[in-house]
Amino acid sequence: MTYAETIQFLYDLRFFGAKFGLENTFKLASLMGNPQNRLRFIHVAGTNGKGSTCAMLESIYRSAGLRVGLFTSPHLVSFRERIQVNRRLIGEDEVVRLVGEIQLLSTQFPDGHHPTFFEAVTVMALKFFTEQKCDLVIWETGLGGRLDATNIVTPLASVITNISLDHQQWLGDTLARIAAEKAGIIKLGVPVITATDELEALKVIEDIARKQSAPLIKINSWEGRRAAVPNQNQTGSPARQPSPIGKLPLPGKHQKLNAALAVTTVEILQKEIPVAEEKIRTGLESVDWLGRLQLITRPDGGRILLDGAHNVAGVKALCSALENDFPVLKRTLVFGVLQDKDWRHICETLAPLAMRIFTVPVSSERSANPAELAEACRDANPSAEFFACPSLRDALDKIAPDDFVIITGSLYLVGEALELLDLSPANGGERGLNEWTATASAC
Repeated sequence: MTYAETIQFLYDLRFFGAKFGLENTFKLASLMGNPQNRLRFIHVAGTNGKGSTCAMLESIYRSAGLRVGLFTSPHLVSFRERIQVNRRLIGEDEVVRLVGEIQLLSTQFPDGHHPTFFEAVTVMALKFFTEQKCDLVIWETGLGGRLDATNIVTPLASVITNISLDHQQWLGDTLARIAAEKAGIIKLGVPVITATDELEALKVIEDIARKQSAPLIKINSWEGRRAAVPNQNQTGSPARQPSPIGKLPLPGKHQKLNAALAVTTVEILQKEIPVAEEKIRTGLESVDWLGRLQLITRPDGGRILLDGAHNVAGVKALCSALENDFPVLKRTLVFGVLQDKDWRHICETLAPLAMRIFTVPVSSERSANPAELAEACRDANPSAEFFACPSLRDALDKIAPDDFVIITGSLYLVGEALELLDLSPANGGERGLNEWTATASAC
């Protein structure tokens, strides 16, 4: 197959939807030789902040000299972003080869049990990371945790960033139910690190950790991690002090909390994987993660802030960052969101922060209507100017002279913006691969 034909095969896999459960993934991994058994993992779940936390963990361990695999989703532009080694995207030829293997093995599945897109990609990543002899893999869940395809691994540590309402149609309509799905990554005796502060969700995580005899470390701030790791000395030598933080390139208070999660995880795993304090600092200071409060300065001095906030909790974090880190008076908002999100509440939160608001469609069949978004934003901020645009490109043409522009509402939208602004990490235009629909058997 050519790379284009390979991508088409992956597009076709989307029609199998998402069958939540581990049977298919275990079988496909077994046919591949169970590569997960030859790797070490840090497994990361949560509602928001998973990608940023993964990026920080990867940067720290890579700074320490390890060969680090990184598995994340969704991708912003190119499918190859999902599978990286030392932040180098998997090559097109490797994608072709691995998809060819998956295609051949898929014939061993009975009708109605064909591997889904995410199951196939998960096992592809495991095989690639094994071939690349990765010392450690930073392993992000796709959706939920308990029945997510990534949950066939036993990690060194499980990380749960936070719990808030999102994907309720698949994960449950209460924080407790969502927490139960996320906490499904907790394994027997494996330490769990979480920044969850919602009491309803935290109680569920505590109960599951207790049943699994898994040490639970809870933090609520960068400073708070000092209490979370009071004594890492188990051998009689002086206890290691919690690592300091230098200048974090990712703005926003929530990123300091993500950094606390990452560093606490590194500190908890010092016996398994020692990392010097200066390497922790270097890793944090050099972390890079596109589309999360990513600031772009145009040649004319105007600034564009890209952020993939796509649920109420993420938007609140964005608003906090705007007030603290970008307290400008004249803001322009370019906003597009998926219809299945709580977009009315998101509009109520975002609209008061901008003087000019451009609503746009997201490149997805699930996109919310720009006219309806504009109306909801108008209700929240009647004094602003409003423009319902037919496309993001049209909006970008109109906001060219504006001093400070925020583009947000969906990672899909941020990916399209990176393409249109010629800032994408790779060629591809493969954002459509992020689209999927849960099948009836998935829930």
